[in-house]
Amino acid sequence: MEPIRNIKGKKLHTRRIETSTYEYGAGKMIVEGSLCDERFQNSHTVTDEMFPEGVMHHMSVSLLVDCTSLLVEDINVELTSVPREACLETIGCLARIRGLAITRGFTQQVKNIAGGKKGCAHLVELIQAMAPAAFQGLAAYRSREPFGFSPDAAQAALKMLVNTCHVWREGGPLAEMISRKTNP
Repeated sequence: MEPIRNIKGKKLHTRRIETSTYEYGAGKMIVEGSLCDERFQNSHTVTDEMFPEGVMHHMSVSLLVDCTSLLVEDINVELTSVPREACLETIGCLARIRGLAITRGFTQQVKNIAGGKKGCAHLVELIQAMAPAAFQGLAAYRSREPFGFSPDAAQAALKMLVNTCHVWREGGPLAEMISRKTNP
């Protein structure tokens, strides 16, 4: 059987999600994300509307995050392109994530705040992509200079990372290595 990637017809749709992190003064960073949906043909809907080919959704979110606590201190949402005027009503749906920490359970809290009829599925999906990017940005922020081994920092990292993936599984080689170093 030929690999699926070799059996393609006309492109229908592309979704691009991009995240970036930037330093922002002492102890803070900006986590920025954008989502863009593009369709490559006219689209007809169940409401008998027709949307021309092109960008359906283009939105961006910027978070000001404290690098010590991962607390979201501020948020900015831009809805550059949406298919309906009513979509613009959701621009404030993420305001209540201000004050939340990007830690375990963050994405579920975002779903509870802005998921379903309370907000915008696209903005929720974008924030869900931005949360792990915040960790990567924090790691990049902290690792710019050597900092030596600290048992407290290693335990904090282990607590944050354990069971987030196969490599960081409980009882796996990385978790065991940190456990041995912090509990000789």
